[in-house]
Amino acid sequence: MDLPVSIARLPSTLWGTLIISGTIIGAGMFSLPVVMSGAWFLWSSALLIITWFCMLLSGLLFLEASLHYPAGSSFDTITRDLLGRGWNLINGLSVAFVLGILTYAYISASGAIIQHTLSQLSLPVSARSAGFAFTLLVALFIWLGTAMVSRMTLIFLGAKVITFLIIFGGLLWHIEPVKLLDSHGEESHYLRYLWMVIPFCLASFGYHGNIAGLISYYQKNGSRVCRCLVFGTLLALVIYFIWIIGTMGNIPRHEFKAIAAQGGNIDVLVAALSGVLHSPYLNLLLDIFSNFAVACSFLGVSLGFFDYLADLFKFDRSAFGRLKTTVVTFILPLAAAMIWPNGFLVAIGYAGLAATLWAVITPAMLARKARQRFTNAAWQVRGGTAPIVLVLIFGAVNALVSILSYWNVLPVYAG
Repeated sequence: MDLPVSIARLPSTLWGTLIISGTIIGAGMFSLPVVMSGAWFLWSSALLIITWFCMLLSGLLFLEASLHYPAGSSFDTITRDLLGRGWNLINGLSVAFVLGILTYAYISASGAIIQHTLSQLSLPVSARSAGFAFTLLVALFIWLGTAMVSRMTLIFLGAKVITFLIIFGGLLWHIEPVKLLDSHGEESHYLRYLWMVIPFCLASFGYHGNIAGLISYYQKNGSRVCRCLVFGTLLALVIYFIWIIGTMGNIPRHEFKAIAAQGGNIDVLVAALSGVLHSPYLNLLLDIFSNFAVACSFLGVSLGFFDYLADLFKFDRSAFGRLKTTVVTFILPLAAAMIWPNGFLVAIGYAGLAATLWAVITPAMLARKARQRFTNAAWQVRGGTAPIVLVLIFGAVNALVSILSYWNVLPVYAG
């Protein structure tokens, strides 16, 4: 049976799936094995699945609320209309904080991984200098416009996927079940370290800023966007599993203490994996993958931050106006990275707390309010109020855990 013309001409679900998975999978994945080392593989895997499901639900709830508004309506428009100016201000601050601190995290990560890569080529450079130079390059791409960022992201994403597939053929070949299951571990406590993992899992499934764009891309076809979110997040989940199996199956649990003690930066984890592969060819691919993973995340997050600040401060789209926005976007994160160059892991944790508000709690509240105001919905998340309640509980638990961790109340797996 032929599809209606309006549906048949919609872009393939594949493109939306790749947009979502490409947004999710980035440098943040490097934090997962480090923060999961206390709870280790089995408990962390269970939590990762729960987080994926709750974050998928929160995205679907935001999709449901968004479909009542014109295509392209953002968090700001929908939140202001449904939840009021006060909550919109709080939500907007959380968005700015998340994007700002992630920009800092990726400046820090880029400096560390570029320094590690150049050192392999006997080209000594400090992490601060490498991060500063790469930030200037990213800022240039951002200033030139979204089209340039899209082209560079496509190049980086293609290189990242190719190197990922080649590398993990090598890593998975070296997996030792004894290491993956920690059968001979000196410390058998796992569950008590699980709480610390929750904010990092949440931060590793951030894609909600792309939903408005997909709604426009698929002409407000809720079912098509829904499939993109399901397949995109599921693909990211599978790749995360391959990643943690490849790392935890090769690096003993106790060795992650030293990695965490050095700030959990990407270069330390890459160096540990390089010692496993014993192949200059695969080591080079691992370095290439790490650089492109950081670059993809850096470009995506900083562009989102740029667009948010341009709208917030009403800077125009002229060359000078974009220059002002570029300076405002990078000045504080870059200064912080020059002062605290090893803050990647800490920054990802802080992003998890702030993201709880705008990526978990706010979407559930928007869907609840939209159902009260709009009685005839063209598309709605199944399950009645259960998805809303589940997402709110997940958000509350994450917020509580994050606060307790900052008070140093929760146990930490460290030497």
